[in-house]
Amino acid sequence: MPTDPSSSSSAPATEPAEAPFLALLAADAPAEDYERPVLRARAEGAAPGRLAALERAKRQALRIRTELEGRRRREAELSALYATAHDLAGLRDLDAVLRAIVRRARSLLGTEVAYLTLHDPAAGDTYMRVTDGSVSARFQQLRLGMGEGLGGLVAQTARPYVTDSYFHDERFRHTGSIDAGVRDEGLVAILGVPLMLGSGVIGVLFAADRRERVFEPGQIALLAAHAAHAAVALDTARLLAGTRKALTELEAANEIIRDRSAVIERASDVHDRLTELVLRGGGVQDVAAAVAEVLHGDVAFTEPAGAPAAALDRSRADGHAVRDGADWVAAVSAGGEVLGALVLRGHPALDPVDQRTLERAAVVTSLLLLARRTAGEAEQRVRGELLDDLLDAAGRDPRLLRERAARVGADLDAPQVVLAARVDAPAAQDAAGDRRRLWSAASHLAATRHGLAAVRDGGAVLLLPLGPDGDPAGRAREIAARLGAALHVPVTVGASAPVPAPAGRPAAVADAYAEARRCREALRVLGRAGQGAAAADFGFLGLLLADTRDVDGFVRRTLGVVADYDARRGTELLRTLRAYFACGMSPGRTKDELHVHVNTVAQRLERVGRLLGPDWQSPARALELQLALRLHQLSSAVEHAGERERHSGRAGGRGCETEE
Repeated sequence: MPTDPSSSSSAPATEPAEAPFLALLAADAPAEDYERPVLRARAEGAAPGRLAALERAKRQALRIRTELEGRRRREAELSALYATAHDLAGLRDLDAVLRAIVRRARSLLGTEVAYLTLHDPAAGDTYMRVTDGSVSARFQQLRLGMGEGLGGLVAQTARPYVTDSYFHDERFRHTGSIDAGVRDEGLVAILGVPLMLGSGVIGVLFAADRRERVFEPGQIALLAAHAAHAAVALDTARLLAGTRKALTELEAANEIIRDRSAVIERASDVHDRLTELVLRGGGVQDVAAAVAEVLHGDVAFTEPAGAPAAALDRSRADGHAVRDGADWVAAVSAGGEVLGALVLRGHPALDPVDQRTLERAAVVTSLLLLARRTAGEAEQRVRGELLDDLLDAAGRDPRLLRERAARVGADLDAPQVVLAARVDAPAAQDAAGDRRRLWSAASHLAATRHGLAAVRDGGAVLLLPLGPDGDPAGRAREIAARLGAALHVPVTVGASAPVPAPAGRPAAVADAYAEARRCREALRVLGRAGQGAAAADFGFLGLLLADTRDVDGFVRRTLGVVADYDARRGTELLRTLRAYFACGMSPGRTKDELHVHVNTVAQRLERVGRLLGPDWQSPARALELQLALRLHQLSSAVEHAGERERHSGRAGGRGCETEE
């Protein structure tokens, strides 16, 4: 059982009045124990002087006790503040620092709620950033303008403010939104101190209770000191966050620089390789192989007809490589003429530097092609002069013609076809430029096909090997398509009949050119500009266009299937067809002419329709069929007359011999 320092009865009467109170101070006794020495002395009948001395000693001891308690409390607060500052200094994450500031503020002052608002320079107000102990979502989303609410007043004046009862305090401006948030949270007593950096306020730190409370000056000073440490820690965390962000951006920039350096180095490597290729006379395929190796893809050079038309047009118009699905296409062009394209296949992701590499390779390819063309211009002139001689000088020595043709890779003893080409662009376009490009493209085709080409009569004329199919019309259509694709304008091409051996019969080349020109002009008159055709494509008009007047060929092309059917089956489809046209295409009159039933006529005409096609009675087809029937009948009559003459001659000879 503890001993009461003031209860000793053995204390002498002359003991100093301060002695029992010093013992109480030493024992850290509660305040109510300080009344006992006075009560005991009064009970013992002490003299009034003694009682007065004890009262004075008691008051002095209580003052000392209060002072000691205040110092101990301040020491504890300073220790807590020091610990808080130490903890804040160790934090580096901005959110962690903010949460620690608010949590320690609530702990230091022992409040139910603590929260922190930060300044928003863009909006000119402060917004709720972190709360601890809050339960209201509306309160956690508050924004306080300058001078609005207690926090707005603190932010505006940069001084601490405290209110024992928020809703009864008229020193600051109340607003509906702020009051609603505070009411939702149930706050009554609020203390707010500014977060200062230099002379500027960066935010406000609050401690609050849901009941009335008087915040003592020491508590206000304690929260202000905490706010000062917190502002420094907050600024440090912001600086560290900014530094980290800058370092991250710097690392990203360094990574980009490293990537760009690698790309630039790769582009430099491409440039060196392309330069070396040009200097040592490399070809187009060498350029494609070098670019494919650098870009790690499949790169190929294609002719204009082999490249995607839409992508090629866009690349030529833009001057850049363009994406076409998973491929990239870079036009190879010069002076408005498309020479081909570089196609990077299966490489959809292409950065700008690699794209520029492909474009540079296309430029180098065009230069190589132009250089090759320049080197071949002399050869083209030789080809043109040789074709001019074939067209204009029919009496040239065949041996010299063969020698000249051999030097440019042409064989004038093989079957050839003469093609007359002409540009059919609108009159507003550059006609002279179109003719130059036509000549250039025609010369290129002639060089690659072992043929000849020349400029003549506002167009181009080509002498090309006929090919294994022996089809002049097919060759005309092919050349019209290729020239049109190269020039991006319609090109009309007429073809001659085959020329068996131009070296042996030079005059046949001029006749074939005249026939090709007639076919070309017929296409233009018939509204078929931009196409290719030979005389055989024009039906009976081909008889007028062709020099050979191939009547039997026309009849065969027009009626051959019907004649063959008659020969195989023993039918009379040709006779029925002649009677049908002779009777004005009337089945009734036709059956009278043939002395057959009308159903027989209908069945025969149905068979004719299946053999000739559904349009055989159209005006154009009917005209061709009637002309072919007349020519067939005429040739049959001539043939039969010849047979009769031969039979008559043989019979007469035998008769004479008998008579003799």
